[in-house]
Amino acid sequence: MKKIFLFLIMFLFLALSANCAEVPQEIKDFVNKDFPQTDFRFDGAIILPDNTMYLLIFPSKDAKVEQVELKSTYPAGQTLKQKPDMVILNNRYTLLKVINVNGKKTVLNIVNLPDEIQSGLLSQELLLPKGFVLPASMKGIVGDLDISLAEDTGLRIENLKYSAAKRTTPVPELENKTFYIAPGITRNIQVVSPNSKVAAYALEQDAVINDIKCYDGKFLLATYFDSHVMNIISLMDEKIIKEVTFEDIPEQIIIDKDKNIAYISAGSNSEIYVFDLVTMTKKRLLKINGKCDKLILADNGNKIFYVDRNKNDIWSIELDNKYKLNNLGNIPNISDIAFVNGKVYIISRTKDRMAIVDYETAELVKEIYTCEKPVRLYVHGDDLYILSANENIVEIMDTKEDLITDKLYLDTDSFATNITPIEATKLIIVTNAKAGMYSVIDTESKDIVKTSPLEVPVRSIVVTDKVKTIK
Repeated sequence: MKKIFLFLIMFLFLALSANCAEVPQEIKDFVNKDFPQTDFRFDGAIILPDNTMYLLIFPSKDAKVEQVELKSTYPAGQTLKQKPDMVILNNRYTLLKVINVNGKKTVLNIVNLPDEIQSGLLSQELLLPKGFVLPASMKGIVGDLDISLAEDTGLRIENLKYSAAKRTTPVPELENKTFYIAPGITRNIQVVSPNSKVAAYALEQDAVINDIKCYDGKFLLATYFDSHVMNIISLMDEKIIKEVTFEDIPEQIIIDKDKNIAYISAGSNSEIYVFDLVTMTKKRLLKINGKCDKLILADNGNKIFYVDRNKNDIWSIELDNKYKLNNLGNIPNISDIAFVNGKVYIISRTKDRMAIVDYETAELVKEIYTCEKPVRLYVHGDDLYILSANENIVEIMDTKEDLITDKLYLDTDSFATNITPIEATKLIIVTNAKAGMYSVIDTESKDIVKTSPLEVPVRSIVVTDKVKTIK
């Protein structure tokens, strides 16, 4: 009976504290240092000048401190200016950012709640955004508020291990590698060591490169803007050893290393060339529907997907079924496509959303919202990596459940635009077409293991083992 009485007193104390919705002056001062025009609303909500909203969790008993400071954040190591998803202050107050996950307004779903959240309470006067859903794990902070609870809000964080940008120098897998970079603004291919931001030298070209790919660690295939030629460059002597001429301008290159074949699009002429990489000759010409763009190879090399850039129709070519063409529907402003577990994933940069289409039926399975400006997709096993350029965030989706499970914050000011796998490793490299910066992600640990500056922006990048050149 005594324990119940004490519990009721504690709960009453909590409720009374949270009913006093005004944000304490010391927290206002702390926030105003970075965001001077912040609106501290009458109900206890904190609205930053860009309309980012934080919910304040009042502690059962605050700590008296000389100066309010950050105790911890998620992602770890961030400052308030970086607007982390969770901010725990040294006086035991907590700020939770309202985020958009799969179309729902919610907050970070943390399985193992910090003590400050477990023992805290939201303001009982709080006016929540329309459609707001609170993770069920946080039901203890609700009090008398009428809030919808959900076991699964889409983003589930098991722990708080991820940092804003974990730098490891050097990364063992990058030792003895070379970066070949096409900046997209100059004619030369920049040759860069992973431990340097400055090119050691450049390979001179006659035109600005559209796309480059590597074959067998020894050759670069390069297409160029406004050129009917694809060049084969030997990395051993760093010279063009063959020029392949096309009737129309070759654009994108995708390589099937298992079959020693490259597929080269000539979008403006509705064609895809099948190119033999052993003989370095054109093997077959595929006539297709539409002006081919966003070319990808999927399903163990059995399917090609592309977008008709004029009509935004999505097409597949079944390479193992007499090159059968299938129309999978129309989605506006497509920035990339992926195929995994029998489903086609399509992102729209301007709509900030992803459509998931069943391949066999061509029916829409699901549509979800992503972080702003999704630009690239990368498949690793059952995981789908979604690069969103506006806030430099990589979201990781479990394609079995089609739920976002992790977020990685690149912690760069640049506008990331591409994901490239580093062959024979578990690493992927995220690069930028407008500014010199790259991040390396370990797809097993789902950590950012390196973030480094570069002298040049990156339109296309090839990462290969260092080749002993013939001089």
